[in-house]
Amino acid sequence: MKKSIIFSSLAVAMTLVACNSVPQLGKDSIDDVVAAMTLEEKAHLIVGTGMAGFTGDSAVVGETRNLVPGAAGTTYPIPRLGIPAVVLADGPAGLRINPEREGDENKYYCTHFPIGTLLASTWDTQLVENVGEAIGNEVHEYGADVLLAPALNIHRNPLCGRNFEYYSEDPLVAGKMAAAYVRGVQSQGVGTSIKHFAANSQESNRMGNDAQVSERALREIYLRGFEIAVKEGDPWTVMSSYNYVNGTYASENEDLITRMLRDEWGYKGMVMTDWFGGKDAVAQMIAGNDMLQPGTDKQYQAIVDGVNNGKLDIAIVDRNVKRILEMILKSPHFADYKFSNKPDLEAHAGVTRQSATEGMVLLKNDNEALPLAQESKKVAVFGCTSYEFIAGGTGSGNVNRAYTISLIEGLKNAGLTPDESLKEEYENHIKAEEKRNAPDPKDKLSMFMPKKRPVELIPSADQMAKLVEANDVALLTIGRLSGEFLDRTKEDFNISTEERKLIEAVTKAFHAAGKKVVVVLNIGGVIETASWNAMPDAILCAWQAGQEGGNSVADVITGKANPSGKLPMTFPIAFSDHASSANFPTDGAMSQFGFDREEKDQAEKKNLWDFTKYEEDIYVGYRFFDSFGKNVSYPFGYGLSYTTFAYAKPEVKVDGDVCNLSIEVENTGKVAGKEVVEVYVKAPDAKASNKPEHELRAFAKTAALKPGEKATVKMSFNVADLASYDEAKAAWVVAAGEYTVEFGTSSRNILATAPITVAAKETKVTNLLKPQVELKTLKR
Repeated sequence: MKKSIIFSSLAVAMTLVACNSVPQLGKDSIDDVVAAMTLEEKAHLIVGTGMAGFTGDSAVVGETRNLVPGAAGTTYPIPRLGIPAVVLADGPAGLRINPEREGDENKYYCTHFPIGTLLASTWDTQLVENVGEAIGNEVHEYGADVLLAPALNIHRNPLCGRNFEYYSEDPLVAGKMAAAYVRGVQSQGVGTSIKHFAANSQESNRMGNDAQVSERALREIYLRGFEIAVKEGDPWTVMSSYNYVNGTYASENEDLITRMLRDEWGYKGMVMTDWFGGKDAVAQMIAGNDMLQPGTDKQYQAIVDGVNNGKLDIAIVDRNVKRILEMILKSPHFADYKFSNKPDLEAHAGVTRQSATEGMVLLKNDNEALPLAQESKKVAVFGCTSYEFIAGGTGSGNVNRAYTISLIEGLKNAGLTPDESLKEEYENHIKAEEKRNAPDPKDKLSMFMPKKRPVELIPSADQMAKLVEANDVALLTIGRLSGEFLDRTKEDFNISTEERKLIEAVTKAFHAAGKKVVVVLNIGGVIETASWNAMPDAILCAWQAGQEGGNSVADVITGKANPSGKLPMTFPIAFSDHASSANFPTDGAMSQFGFDREEKDQAEKKNLWDFTKYEEDIYVGYRFFDSFGKNVSYPFGYGLSYTTFAYAKPEVKVDGDVCNLSIEVENTGKVAGKEVVEVYVKAPDAKASNKPEHELRAFAKTAALKPGEKATVKMSFNVADLASYDEAKAAWVVAAGEYTVEFGTSSRNILATAPITVAAKETKVTNLLKPQVELKTLKR
């Protein structure tokens, strides 16, 4: 009888030890180290060290979880081979670790930077790279090795619970921002993990939902951003998503992880699961999902048994182990870096404050209501969120920071005077609402969940009259909480009855006295604006701006900073206007955490819970609204400034495989400001060939231009980027003909155009990831 591989590998290890010639990682080749490992050691390295206290099923060995308390997980150390444990920690709005440690009086706070949606709204890749550098420095100095960020899934629908972490409805914006973030973080000697690969577009039943999507939509929309991030950012790791993709768990999907990511795109790094993602450890190994996090005893045993019973080739295990070791070789823990636990939090607070101002989007500014006039010092501040400003989302995207600057604090810091009587009334109201909505302390997931939003306080007519008389201007904040585990509801998307009454009451009273009203949106994703945006004088979408949010808003509304943000998604008139609205869950049901998920018969599966049909196909966001002539509240790419700009001298030239672009931008206003130039391309006969009306192909942001100053903005894109995926041909196809290059300030405001003529080109690939059900995909 053939001996077990376990005993054979143990014998090899014992022989090496006896000969005093055990290979060491970093000194000997990785192949030699892998050859010296026992099967048990390989399985342990593949399977993380567990998440004690969550499942009761933990592969934890030793005290690696105390390397950086509060980090998401660690890898398994093998000291005899010189293999240390490395620390994996949550992001993406900053490092998430515990701020307090047992027996230690020191505090270990991290900086809460702006959420991903705000960073994308800057349309400034260098700014995002700079933010990444600051985050990477904190990762490095607090002793972590890999930041589990950025997240770049597509805003398929405005109700997705994690849109606050994600960048855009457009894959070019998402991919460019993610690549910049990766470059910034990894410049500090630590790694990233781009996530969630792929089509992780909803939180409802996220661990059991099957995203049924055409291969064309996958390639053109849902995978394109990841391809850009991989090729332009070179992340150390990629995190596979929880969901199925066309019938197979993402982490068990060889088409996705090996044939697409590695073979087509050339990715050389490591792939890990999301925490408790997937179900079949052997299938994950075969697919090329190298590491399973956080790791369970069942997964460890499945790998060992799989090798011993022949279901899992030891060569596959060795391949995956090698990729893990290649990641560890780059890590600070392998280099024995002596981290300080003292990053420069004060400097980073300045980074988050300034970066946030550049991503805030001025949606309305009638009669130059903003910036506030010099004489407007007394401010009546309405809205519960003004007093409890929302820095970011909850769940793994939360950051344990030292403070959050409220809007009230920001106004005071800017020399304005908020009404004290109104402040006292709101603070008492908020305390009562928090008591009423207090979470169950026994719920171990409650720390990750968004708090319930307080009901808005509406002052009486007498109170309002006094507030109008005592103040120069009204500021009203509408807030929305963001968080993991739950998708938003239609009620959350829409303005509540109390919010509408508050906006109506404030605008009516202050306008009657000739005084202005400014609305601030402290939100993580899109909300309904069309029914009420005519009422206030100005609307500033401040998003969730991190711990300095109140200061950042004050900088914008006082004119210290000129807003230059542009929307990275469309604001529809109504939720039902979205092409995906018929195929997205709207009840806000709790996500399945699912440690022991059971397969269901097809007949038992429920639409939008167990599976979701992406029947809008490639028509996501502006690709739908602009192609089908739908009116919107605010279009993709939209955003105002305190100054104005003019475009002139558009130039377009095809040079081989590259299309080079330039245009002159002039500041025609009275104050300095920055402008984002957006370049869309319209294909010949787009409607007949079932292509979007136009698609974003390039963008760039100017430096701050003084009044009268001009700048020539240069950009480029590859001619191959014009291709559509043809499923019948299994090829990327660039149609021959004349394309129109459009220079604009939004997808609906094109200021200059130029034609280019392109030859036909066809690039063959292999059809992968076919949907398992019939899809009635949307066509023009």
